[in-house]
Amino acid sequence: MFAEIVAIFSAVGWAGDSLLVRFGLRKSNIFAAMLMSFAVSITCVWTYLIATTSLEFLKSPAMIYYIISGCMQPLIARALFYEGITRIGVARAGPLRGIEPLFAAVVAVAFLNEEPGILVYLGSTLIAGSLWLISGKQKGETRWRLIDAAFPIGAALISTISQTLRKQALKIIPDPFVAVAMVTTVSLILLLAFVFATKRTDQLRMERSGFRFFLCAALIATLAQVANFIALGHGQLSVIIPLLNTTPLFTVFFSALFLRKIETINLRIVLGAALMVAGVIMITSR
Repeated sequence: MFAEIVAIFSAVGWAGDSLLVRFGLRKSNIFAAMLMSFAVSITCVWTYLIATTSLEFLKSPAMIYYIISGCMQPLIARALFYEGITRIGVARAGPLRGIEPLFAAVVAVAFLNEEPGILVYLGSTLIAGSLWLISGKQKGETRWRLIDAAFPIGAALISTISQTLRKQALKIIPDPFVAVAMVTTVSLILLLAFVFATKRTDQLRMERSGFRFFLCAALIATLAQVANFIALGHGQLSVIIPLLNTTPLFTVFFSALFLRKIETINLRIVLGAALMVAGVIMITSR
């Protein structure tokens, strides 16, 4: 049960990251949130690699895959997700971000010539139903546009493409810590280049209250990443992936506990999150 417990810990960690970022964004912005997240992750992972690994991997052809992947995720994917949190809240953005397995199934059919079974189609139907439930509006809620839901969904799509590239790189260098270090470093460089080129350096500043939330979120996200790879390394893929994709349920649960005053948690969102996880489990258990 070790791998299963670690996988659940990872899912809880990503939900906690979303919650803390939501609190921090009340006093700051997504640029500051991403800077803190990347900086903490890079510091932790590169320290580990320098202390335990030869840096010969930098000469590997796998680096080109990581560089391209890093241009998309975590930079663009996280930016879209954090913007989604800002616009529609954690309770909706979290489950919508969780449709990544659906995109993965589409990529597998369209480009890898895989033949999905009935579970994939059933899972896709459940996910489509969950999208309808989660994106629906009710009276009395904070006003937001339906197009705002495109941000977390876009994050899931970008993540799927990026993960496909990482899979190719991992065939060359089967070290997940190298993957995390490289793609996060590329994302940080691009983030800083964009901020300086557009003269938005002032947006990297954080108020003290926002700094605390972002720092805690970054530490939890780093631990969640490590737990993710440990679980995949010690458990069966068909068991671990569904557990990792239970994050939307924890996201809704945490939102209901801690975000009652700034977000609306209704029955549609709860049912939508449940359908999302059920669809993910069906797709990944095929």
